[in-house]
This record gives sequence, C-alpha cells and structure tokens, in this order.
Amino acid sequence: MLDIFLQTMPFFALIAVGYGAGKTGFFPEEATAYLTKFVFYFALSAMLFHFSANLSLAEIFDPRLAAGYLLGTGVVYGIAMTVAFMRGMDVPTAAFEGQVAAIGNTGFLGVPMLAMLMGQDAVGPIILVLAIDLVVFSSLIVILVVGSREGRMSLRLFRILAVGLLKNPMIVSIVLGFVVSATEVPIPGPANDFLSILGAAATPGALFAIGASLASKSAERMTIAGWLSFCKLVLHPAAVALGVYVIFPAPLYDAGVVVAAASLPVAGNVFMLAQHYKVAPQRVSAAILISTTLSIVTVSFVISLVLV
Repeated sequence: MLDIFLQTMPFFALIAVGYGAGKTGFFPEEATAYLTKFVFYFALSAMLFHFSANLSLAEIFDPRLAAGYLLGTGVVYGIAMTVAFMRGMDVPTAAFEGQVAAIGNTGFLGVPMLAMLMGQDAVGPIILVLAIDLVVFSSLIVILVVGSREGRMSLRLFRILAVGLLKNPMIVSIVLGFVVSATEVPIPGPANDFLSILGAAATPGALFAIGASLASKSAERMTIAGWLSFCKLVLHPAAVALGVYVIFPAPLYDAGVVVAAASLPVAGNVFMLAQHYKVAPQRVSAAILISTTLSIVTVSFVISLVLV
C-alpha cells in the first residue's frame, strides 16, 4: 500500500496546492470558477474525446461490468436515501444524500489519476463509470427533485433531462469520440497533437481546481457529512466490489478499475446541483471536504487491494 500511497501523493499534493491558493485568497473563488470552466469545457473534454476516439464501444461497454457497477451504486444510493427518510427528510434532501453517498469525482479526479496509476487499459472502464454516473444518476437526481416538487412526471421534466445531457461537454466529447472511432478515420497528426496538448492540461488543472474549490467549502453538519463520507469511501467500493466480482463477475483487471473508481471522494458537481436546487448545500459541501481529505488514505488502500 505504501507504494500506491506514494504514487497518489503527487495528485493529492496538487489538490493541496490549490487548497492553499484558495484559502489564502491568492486564487479567489472567481478564478476557481473560470479554471473549472476551462477544465470542464476544454481540457477534460479534449482528453475524453481523445480517449474515446481511440477506443471502440466494445472496449468500453461490458454488460457485466455495467450491471455490477449499477447494482452496487444503486444499493448504496438506496441505503443513504432510506437512512435520510428514517430521519424525517423529504424526497429532494434524501435524493441528494443518496447522490453524495454514491457519486464520485470520476471526471476531475478519476479520469486523470486512475489512468496514470492503473495504466491506459483502465481508460475504458473509467469512461464506462463516468457515462453511467452522468446519464443514469445525474438524470435520477433531477427526476427525484423536480418530480417530487411538481408532484408528477411531465414533458417539461424530460425536456430538462434531455437538455442537461446535450449540454454536458463530457457526454458530448465521449459520444463524438465514439463516432470518430466507429468511422475508423484516423485523426490527422496536427489535430491529434492539439488534443494531446490540450488534454494534458486536464490533470493539473482539474486537481488544482478541486483544491481551490475545497477552500470555500464549509464544515457544517459534520455528523451527517461523516456518515455520507463513510458511504462514499467505504460502502460504495464494497458494494461495487460485490457487484463486479461476485454477482456479475467481470474480468479481474476491469473489475478492479471500477472498484477503484467507486472509492473516489464525493463529486464536486453534486454541490453545484445542491446550490441550484437549494437542497442541503451545507451537508454536501462538508461531505466533499471530509471525503476528499480522507480519500488520500482510502483511495490508496483500495487501489492496493484491487491491484494485488
């Protein structure tokens, strides 16, 4: 584990540098917002397009892997929502607690870090996890929150879902990459170099942006945030491991990558959604802060287990 821990340290060190820059005010919130936008719309999108364009759909979509991840994630999502209901929470709040407990920072942290730590063969399973999170669970949170507020399913709700998916640059980049891959038309050399250069900015940019954004996160509602962090860092990888190793046994290496992806801390975009819908932003913020801090140890531990 020490070996893996030392390999992950540079990634978390970049997060720490971003946190220090944000905490001291050297890198204000406005700057963090623009850096995040650059990574989200340009650097990470270029990286995902480049990856997808060089992979076939068959190399990414394994039904056993998808089923195992969906099952494990759905179970943890359900556990978190059930506990929230037992505490008397309404549907939107319970839904956000489920989202916090089961959706990791695969885009900004998982794609760059796991691809470097576990090898290029990890890219396919990582993209599969990212696609499931973006399409299935990002849609689910909108259905639960908007549907419960309106009291019914409506065409407006499905329009919101469709527009949200079409406007997400990560989904668009992956789909366009698959289109290029399917045509089997080689990417011209200069375009390939452009994508490589721009995509290379995703790793340092995303990690710095994660740290800088953590500087503005509050540490309120610590008991609930601690429980949700436990769900994300411990229950989620354990449930996914059960899904991909036992219930829907997948190839060992691919299964290990998916379990490692499930061990990632809470995704930052959950906080943006919580702010947008005005549902429990404080506990989401605290869970992101706690889970990211603890993941320095827990992610290394999980990766060391799955690579044995």
